[in-house]
Amino acid sequence: MLIGYLLGSIPWGILLTRIAGAGDLRAIGSGNIGATNVLRTGRKGLAAATLLLDLFKGAVAVWIVAALWPGEELVAGAAAFLGHCYPLWLKFRGGKGVATMMGVVVALHWPSGLAYAVVWLGLLATLRISSVAGMAAAVVAPIAAAWAGRFDLVLLFLALAMIVLWKHRANIERLIAGDEPRIGRKRD
Repeated sequence: MLIGYLLGSIPWGILLTRIAGAGDLRAIGSGNIGATNVLRTGRKGLAAATLLLDLFKGAVAVWIVAALWPGEELVAGAAAFLGHCYPLWLKFRGGKGVATMMGVVVALHWPSGLAYAVVWLGLLATLRISSVAGMAAAVVAPIAAAWAGRFDLVLLFLALAMIVLWKHRANIERLIAGDEPRIGRKRD
C-alpha cells in the first residue's frame, strides 16, 4: 500500500512545469496538477510527459507489487490512484485521477485498459472536452472488466470511477451550465 501511495503521489505536473520554468501549475487555469492543466501553459510536450508519467506511476505501482508480493497488486493500484488524487505533500489536493487510473487498469487487465483508452481518446478527439472523455473512460473500466468476466476487478474499478466522478464535480456543473471549456479553445 505504501509503495503504491508514494509512487502515486509524485506530482509530475507540478515538477515538470517548475523544472521547465512554467511556474506553479496550481496558479494556472483550473489549478489542477494533471496533464489537461499543464496543457493550459501552452507546453504540449510537458502536458504529454505529465500524462505519460501519471499513467506510468499507476502501472508501475501494480507491476512492482505484483513482482514482490503477488496478490497484493489491487491494493497497490488503489493506493497509487489515491496517492495521485490525495497526495500528502500537497495537503491532499491532487489530480482527478484519469491518467493514473488508466495506468492501474492497463496493468491489472489490459483489455479493460484498451477499452478505457479507446473511449478516452475517441471522445477527446471528437468532443474535445477533457472532463467528458476522462469520466466516460473511467466508467467504462468496470463495465469492460465485467464483460470480460473479471469480476475480481469490477468493484475496484467501480470505486476508482466513482472517485474520478467525484473529483470532476465542478466540471459536471460547468457541463450542465454549458460552460465547460474545450481543448484547443480559449475561454470566452
